[in-house]
Amino acid sequence: MKSSSGRRRLTAAALTALAVATTATACGSGGGGTTSADSGTYTIWDPYPQFDKGSAWAKLLDECGGKAGVKIKRTGFDTSDLANKALLAAQQGNSPDVLIVDNPVVSTLAEAGVLTTTDDNKLDISKVDPNLLAAGQSGGKTYGTPIGANTLALYYNKKVLKEAGVDIASVKDWKSLTAALEKVKKAGKKGITFSAIGTEEGSFQFLPWFWGSGAKLTELDSARADSALSLWKDWLAKGYAPNSVLNNTQTTSWQEFATGDYAFGENGTWQLAKAKEAGLDYGVLPIPGAEGGKASAPTGGEFVTVPVQDPTGRYATTRKLVTCLTSTRNLYDTDTTLSYVAPTSEVQDRQVADNPELGPWVDAVKAARGRTSDDLGTKYPKISEQLWKAVQSALSGSKSPKDALSAAQSAAK
Repeated sequence: MKSSSGRRRLTAAALTALAVATTATACGSGGGGTTSADSGTYTIWDPYPQFDKGSAWAKLLDECGGKAGVKIKRTGFDTSDLANKALLAAQQGNSPDVLIVDNPVVSTLAEAGVLTTTDDNKLDISKVDPNLLAAGQSGGKTYGTPIGANTLALYYNKKVLKEAGVDIASVKDWKSLTAALEKVKKAGKKGITFSAIGTEEGSFQFLPWFWGSGAKLTELDSARADSALSLWKDWLAKGYAPNSVLNNTQTTSWQEFATGDYAFGENGTWQLAKAKEAGLDYGVLPIPGAEGGKASAPTGGEFVTVPVQDPTGRYATTRKLVTCLTSTRNLYDTDTTLSYVAPTSEVQDRQVADNPELGPWVDAVKAARGRTSDDLGTKYPKISEQLWKAVQSALSGSKSPKDALSAAQSAAK
């Protein structure tokens, strides 16, 4: 990599994030990067503190280090802390060699000059599904590769639907889904639960309906956006969805569905194990678009990135580490552990062959899109905040969907 593309000045947005982290000791206890190009120890930061030294994940990192001829110093951080610690480490010239971060954070770190591009570090991203790769792209450049993806779909309770006389095959668009909810209510059952809380979780859950209407995040006040928010509003007004969705996190929403009383629950791949534990006779349906087809749901999951380093001689070994972590064999094992869908068709096919229940999730992931895609980058967090505020205002009744979205568009500008 050319020296001119090395460490750049941190942007105002990054400095704002850094201010939050000034009380943390990101580098001392975190284990930042080393300064010697031939050092035998390479550092990896990830958002998986739940995995200890004896876990399969930690063993994989050590295995990849062994193949590259180096030792691995790994630190797991909470997702909410990792971005700020990475920004602070970059400011101090102490970045880790490999940084694994939640995909919406990639654009913030890229804009701050923290990350190298895949052109710079020569990572092979040719097999990654383009829609998943887009979450790590900004300004026409790609900053890393996804380690896996999760997204949203509709879990449905087969028993509830059968008692209500609903054939799941009939649910193909918003009209038929609403008709199914009407039948469920008439049968004395509960309709659908989701999370509309005033946080990123609320935006995350609303996006499939927002995008499914054909709306764009740059036009929050469009007629199509209004139709999506009006859909949710009408569901609450008719009792098809509970008022608790206003405060539901994805966890509490799942707990409602897991009672067995609801026909549908919007949630993610990460609930698969709990679905089996709950003993529900369930199925999974990709969220339908307004007029049919599969709505684009937002992608969750992390990107494996390579921070800017001085000296640049470390990149060759770092590339070996990332290539090992994202190899076909290791992706399968890692994504199975994380309950993720793999980012490549080759591994996805193997996942479905071994576990047919993942079929609907692979379909949903193939239709998914990054929240920062369409070159939104660091604009997304502000847009998302206004979107969840609009959802809250409309569902609580303080504003009509149209007025709530109009206010959101004005604020987002």
